[in-house]
Amino acid sequence: MQILVVRRDLKGVRQFNLAAAIPVLCFLTLCVTLAAGGFVAGQANSERAATGADLAEVRALREQLAADREHIAKLEQETEDTLDALAIRLGRMNAHVIRLDALGQRLTEMAELEDGEFDFDSTPAIGGPLEPETLESGSVADINQSLGDLSDQLADREQQLGVLESMLMSRNLTQRTVPEGRPVNSGWLSSYYGKRTDPFTGKPAWHKGVDFAGKEGDDIVAVAAGVVTYSGDRFGYGNMVEIDHGKGYVTRYAHNSENAVAVGDEVGRGQIIASMGRSGRATGPNLHFEVLYRGKPVDPVKFIRGKASPK
Repeated sequence: MQILVVRRDLKGVRQFNLAAAIPVLCFLTLCVTLAAGGFVAGQANSERAATGADLAEVRALREQLAADREHIAKLEQETEDTLDALAIRLGRMNAHVIRLDALGQRLTEMAELEDGEFDFDSTPAIGGPLEPETLESGSVADINQSLGDLSDQLADREQQLGVLESMLMSRNLTQRTVPEGRPVNSGWLSSYYGKRTDPFTGKPAWHKGVDFAGKEGDDIVAVAAGVVTYSGDRFGYGNMVEIDHGKGYVTRYAHNSENAVAVGDEVGRGQIIASMGRSGRATGPNLHFEVLYRGKPVDPVKFIRGKASPK
């Protein structure tokens, strides 16, 4: 194929043969096509490489997030376990405090302390000058250690106070069962313990007790807590009441007009057990009072005056 090119002034004509140029055009077209294809392929490879890197980063972030969630869940469980343990310890300590309060109240009453000296219903009064805060906040381990030490101290104090309570109870029981005080609410001491002149024979005789003169029907009271072991008539004593107080102590109340207790009755100190009379060998209304220790008569005066030492 030929192409004619005419100049504008029509003065000349140029002729081109396309058949010779076709191979060159084909070569150029192929080169352009290959270059374009290489560019597109390179771009696609770049995009695929970039997309792969992004996916790897996303996967890494997801794995890190899952690990963080697992760690947080573990911390939450540990915190919950710690709080549960602290709650249990606080519950035990609270129980200790309640028992100590009750025990302290009983000890206050048993020791007969003045009202208000120990008030277990209010917080103890404390004080001190203002000091700068220099202590650091404690850790959970420090708090657990402090709670453990305090719980041990409470348990130790409870045990010690329990021993003290037993001692006070024993002491109070001994004080209540050892004869002490006057066996009558009215009357006067008319005859002492020991050698005297028998009022009926006029001869020297041993008096195993003391006598209180008074009015017929005056109250006779127990000088200590105990159990009635005899109540009735006995030769020479008339109507008599005998009380066993334990620890070897026994008391006798004789010449009564009437007994107010029976064998087996439990009596307390100051309880009315009989009425004054003149039954048995008596010259008038009086109470014959004896104190025996381990079966042997002892002088009742030291018990009446509260100067006898418990044995």
